[in-house]
Amino acid sequence: MTSELRKRKKSEISSEASGKDDVIELKKEVGLVGGISLVVGTMIGSGIFLSPAGILAQTNSVGASLCVWAGCGLLATFSALSYVELGLMIRKSGGEYQYLKEAYGDLVAFLLAWTSIIVTKPSSFAIIAIGFAQYVTAPFYPGCTPPDTIMKCAAAFCILIITSVNCFSVKLSNFVQIFFTGAKLLIIAAIIIGGFVMMGQGGTEYLTNAFEGTTSSFSAIALGFYSGLWSYDGWNQLNYVTEEVSNPKRNFPLAIMIGIPLVTVCYILVNIAYFTVMSPGEMLASSAVAITFGDRVFGAASFVVPVAVACSTFGAANGSAFTAGRITYSAARNGHMLNIFSYISVKRLTPFPAMMLNGIIALIMIIPDAANFSTLIDYFTFASWIFYGATFLSVIVLRIRRPKWERPYKVFIVIPAICFIASLYLIIAPFLDNPSLAYLYAAIFILAGLLFYFPLVYFKKVPPFMDPLTCFLQQALEVVPPPMQPEIEEDSEGSAGHSIEEESETHKF
Repeated sequence: MTSELRKRKKSEISSEASGKDDVIELKKEVGLVGGISLVVGTMIGSGIFLSPAGILAQTNSVGASLCVWAGCGLLATFSALSYVELGLMIRKSGGEYQYLKEAYGDLVAFLLAWTSIIVTKPSSFAIIAIGFAQYVTAPFYPGCTPPDTIMKCAAAFCILIITSVNCFSVKLSNFVQIFFTGAKLLIIAAIIIGGFVMMGQGGTEYLTNAFEGTTSSFSAIALGFYSGLWSYDGWNQLNYVTEEVSNPKRNFPLAIMIGIPLVTVCYILVNIAYFTVMSPGEMLASSAVAITFGDRVFGAASFVVPVAVACSTFGAANGSAFTAGRITYSAARNGHMLNIFSYISVKRLTPFPAMMLNGIIALIMIIPDAANFSTLIDYFTFASWIFYGATFLSVIVLRIRRPKWERPYKVFIVIPAICFIASLYLIIAPFLDNPSLAYLYAAIFILAGLLFYFPLVYFKKVPPFMDPLTCFLQQALEVVPPPMQPEIEEDSEGSAGHSIEEESETHKF
C-alpha cells in the first residue's frame, strides 16, 4: 500500500468517525487539582503503609531514618524543580524521553523509551497491582496467605479495570485519581492524629536518643535512599502529560511545589506516628506496619487500614498507567516505536493503542514468581537512575546548547548539579558495596535496544507487512495519527532548534 493511499485512508477514518474537521488530539483536562492528585496519588502507594522499615534497616536508628526520609523528599523536590524548567521549555508529553532527545539525540532517547516501555513502566504498574491484590484478597483468607493464583487474578482484574478507564476517558481517569488521592490522604491524616494522641499519652520512648547506633556506612545510606526514593517515585509524573496540563505556566510549578512537600511532611509524620507505638525491632519484623499500628491504636476501627491501603494502591496504579501510556505515545510519534502506538482514539481522545500495550505487558509481568520479579525490578531501578542523572545534566547541557529557548521557569543551576551528583552516588555506591552480575544484565538489556534502533529507526528497514497491519489496526481500533508536536519557543528571533517537518520525517517505524 502506498504512502498516499495510507494517508487517504487515515483521513477517511477520521472524517467518518468525527463527522467534522476538528483536530483529533489529546485535550488539556489536567488542571491544578488534577496535577496535584497525579503527583501525590502516584507517589503515595503502598510503601509507606507496608514496608517503611527499609530505610530503618539500613540506617540502624530512628533519627537517621527520619533524616533519610526528609533527604529523599528534598532530593525529590530538587529533582522536580529541575524537571519543571524542562517541562515548561519543551512542552511535549513523554517526560525524560523528550528531554534526552533534545539534549543528546535520538539514540539515548530511544534507549530510555526501550527500557521504560518494555520493563520499568509496566513492571511498576504490575507491582502496584500485586500490592492491591494482596490487600483485597487478605480478608477472604484469615490467618493465612492467599494463594498466588487468586492474588494474580485480582492483580489482573486491577490492571484490566485501570487500563479500561484510561482508554475510555482522560476526564474519568482524572476523577479516579482525585478521588483515591483524597481517600489515602484521609487515612494518612488519621494515622498522624493517632500518633499525636499516643505521643500525648507518653509514647515517646523510641523517639528519645533517636540517633543511637546510626550506621557509618556510605553504601548503607545509599541503599536507604534507594528504599526511600521508591516511596517518592512519581515526583516526575506530571512531565509525562505536559501537553494535557491546562495553563501549564501556572499549574505545572504549583502542582509540584504543593504536591511533593505535602508528601514529604506526610511521610515524616507517619513514621513518627509509627514509632509512638512500635519499637524499631517491631517495625523491622512487621510485614504490614500500618495494620500493626491500626490494631494498637484504632481498636475495632482497625479494619479501615487495609481498605485504605487497597484504595491507595489502586490510585497509585491508576496514576502509573496514566503516565506510562504517554511515553509510548511520544516515542511512537517520533518514530521510535510502531506508528500505531502514537494514534489517538477518535471517540475517546485517548492514546488507546499505547495504553493497551502498557496493560498487556503489565499482565504478562504478574505471571512470574513475585520474589524473583521484585529482585529484577530492584536492578532496573538502579538503571533508571542512570537516565535520571542524564536528565538532570540535560538542564545544564540545554542552557549551553539552546540558550535562546524560552524558559518560563528557570531553576537555580546549582539544583540540577546537586541532583546529578546525587544520582551518580546512588548509581555507584550500591554497585561498589555489593557487585552483582544482575547489574550487568540490566545494562545488557538496555544496550540490547541497539539491535532494534539501528535497523528499524536509524536505517528505517521496516518489514513490509507493517503498513497493511497498521491500516488494519487503525480501522479496527478507530484511531487516527496524532497532530504535529508543539514547537519549542524562543525568547528572541531564530529557529527553535529544529522544525516540525524534520521531526515528521523520522516517523517511519
